Amino acid sequence: MALPASSDDYEVPRLTPAVLWLVAANVAIYFVQLTLQRDFPTLLGFQFADVRNGAPWTALTYMFVHAGFWHLAVNMYMLWALGPRVERAMGTRAFVFFYAFCGLGGVVFQSLFVPHEALLVGASAAIFGVLVAYAMRWPNEEMYLFLVVPMKMRWFALFLVALNLAAGALSAGSVDGGGVAYLAHLGGAAFGLLYLLRPSAPSVDRLRQRVATAPDLGDEPPRPVPRSLPRPRERQSEVDEVVEQSKALTMNKPPRPVVPAPPRPTTVTAASRREALDLVLDKISQHGLDSLTLEERHLLEEMSRKLRNNSTTL
Repeated sequence: MALPASSDDYEVPRLTPAVLWLVAANVAIYFVQLTLQRDFPTLLGFQFADVRNGAPWTALTYMFVHAGFWHLAVNMYMLWALGPRVERAMGTRAFVFFYAFCGLGGVVFQSLFVPHEALLVGASAAIFGVLVAYAMRWPNEEMYLFLVVPMKMRWFALFLVALNLAAGALSAGSVDGGGVAYLAHLGGAAFGLLYLLRPSAPSVDRLRQRVATAPDLGDEPPRPVPRSLPRPRERQSEVDEVVEQSKALTMNKPPRPVVPAPPRPTTVTAASRREALDLVLDKISQHGLDSLTLEERHLLEEMSRKLRNNSTTL
């Protein structure tokens, strides 16, 4: 038995939908097996003869029946400890397919290396596939073997695979309904490895992209925030109408009258004033007083006022 050590991004294995459903289904079937139908292992367990006898569904149903309480307890404990994090990495639908695929790997290895009359029951092959996926995604995660001995996840998975390989070789493929299907366990691990390493599958690199070192979050997906909220149709039509009216008023509005800027004052010397006065006098003699402009009248009045002031002073 093992349990992941606490880390920054993973502390308590919160149950995910697929893991919760799988645990509940296994426990419920075991309860029915104890109370109502004791022949469930024979009815739902897999034998090679089921393929010829028209009962191929036992290749899937065998994963939901167990040979005893401890067989069920150990498998469900491992699924509870490892499954939620792998499901979050893959997604619920992909995890369910992966779980079933690894279970079929146990059927294949059982059919190839174990006598055909042997009965295969239990979720161990599928659990071994989940174990491989966990070890490949989090190889440095520490596990507490037997709840005491800390061990890196990669070494823990290799230890269990080597143990089953040695036990399967020593048993020479002889297994009965109450024994341990060591080679079926290896089939689940091998199919899990093939699934994760095939090019079109959610491989280890893709798992690492989907689940980074950020903390595990809840099951609810993040909600995208739009850059700008769309305006309601009624409100948009009102705004468009106001814009059109303002454009029409702007186009029909008469142009503003151009007010000429007042002439800038210029510094005039005494000589230039006398020349200007001579020109004004010549204009009066030729065209009369009414021909003078307003500026020429001001110049004439100014020069007359200066002449009067000079005569008074003298």
